[in-house]
Amino acid sequence: MQSNVPTAASLTDVVKRYGANTALDHVSLDIEPGKVTALLGPNGAGKTTAISLLLGLAAADAGRVEVLGGTPHALAVRRRVGVMLQSAALPDTLRVGELLRLVCAYYPQPRPLGEVAALAGLGTLLRTPYARLSGGQQRRVQFALAICGNPQLLFLDEPTTGLDLEAREALWQVVRELTAGGCAILLTTHYLEEAEALAQRVAVLVRGRIVSAGTVDEIRGGGVQRRIHCVSTLAAEEVRAWSGVTAATRADRRLEIETAAAEHVVRRLLAADPALSELEVRRTGLAEAFVRITREAA
Repeated sequence: MQSNVPTAASLTDVVKRYGANTALDHVSLDIEPGKVTALLGPNGAGKTTAISLLLGLAAADAGRVEVLGGTPHALAVRRRVGVMLQSAALPDTLRVGELLRLVCAYYPQPRPLGEVAALAGLGTLLRTPYARLSGGQQRRVQFALAICGNPQLLFLDEPTTGLDLEAREALWQVVRELTAGGCAILLTTHYLEEAEALAQRVAVLVRGRIVSAGTVDEIRGGGVQRRIHCVSTLAAEEVRAWSGVTAATRADRRLEIETAAAEHVVRRLLAADPALSELEVRRTGLAEAFVRITREAA
């Protein structure tokens, strides 16, 4: 997943092994300024290892890891990076405002506390002890801590786990504002609609290898591009043999067709079955493309 655009962070031909297990196998990945890059993959694919290398929490066995023009261990680099991991151990007795002030003090040019609280939806919770927050509220605090240093590079590892729909959409809006301001974001998520809504670039990692990479449209459009639903008397076996049809299945009266040539198939359907009804054509989503890609890679 390399490009000619200047990168905020990159892995180049990286290998990482844990004993006999190869967690990353010659992985190359670019994270570009002003964009969300979604790193997707099933459990155990190597996503956490990739993040650990970029954060300097682990060392690569081969290849190059570069972050903001330097190494991830450099203090000048770390001060420009924000991190929200899947879980965080924070002092239960500290109030939300105290936690924010503490972490803001680590950075040379932090965001104003009031601005951070507003972005994370914490304005009414600043005097509440962390231990008294709900799981979703604690996730919002962790997000606030990740952005309080005004980072140029932000890691969001499953950021909306535990959030309700309103809080999730609010976080999405902040992510869009951050990228509009030039921040580079690496996102990992199991909510594929989240990646589809936020990411400009996607890399799919399976068993330590990147098996597909590109824009959301490129990932979504690979192979199957459209899914056709209709009520028809045509046999699925007959339709499956048509040119351009990838798959065709029947459930009661309904026929479902996967195709990369939707217009051609629709015309043939209408010609073959004048009584056809309830015709619907929709684009394949990122979730469906992800399932297909990981299944083929496996």
